[in-house]
Amino acid sequence: MSLFVPKFDESVIVRDAEAEVVGGAPVGVKLLADSSASGGALSTVRVTLGEGADGARPHLHRNSAEMFYLLDGAAELLSGDDIVTAERGDLVIVPPGKPHAFAAVPGSTADILIVITPGVERFEYFRHLQRLRLGEATLESLLEAQELYDNHYLQSVAWEGRR
Repeated sequence: MSLFVPKFDESVIVRDAEAEVVGGAPVGVKLLADSSASGGALSTVRVTLGEGADGARPHLHRNSAEMFYLLDGAAELLSGDDIVTAERGDLVIVPPGKPHAFAAVPGSTADILIVITPGVERFEYFRHLQRLRLGEATLESLLEAQELYDNHYLQSVAWEGRR
């Protein structure tokens, strides 16, 4: 077992009113702390999903675990080949290398705190997704950046067949 010791000297304080938000209805992402702010310890965002909205397509992270904490609402989370329904107060942690995805349960919204550890510079990933939504970037450009963001897309029969 190796021990990763993050290197940063000051506490990280992010004021709600000052946090950058990308997207909007039906999917908004509040950028809270990136890896560089925490000495590589973690990256964290808050994702709000409108009723039944998809949050992330099936993917995996080779080098990081991802934690999902449901602040409110209900979400479906893919974990490997299993689909778990998480509700307010539930916590799901997906280990490195395990396929996962998430979406609001049909008829419900979801407000999710997401933490990736160890951290990866992810803010630019979410900005890239926003540029893709606005037609300012191509899907190919996102696929070319999978290694950079440690975000590797894949197919999931379980996820595609859930609704």
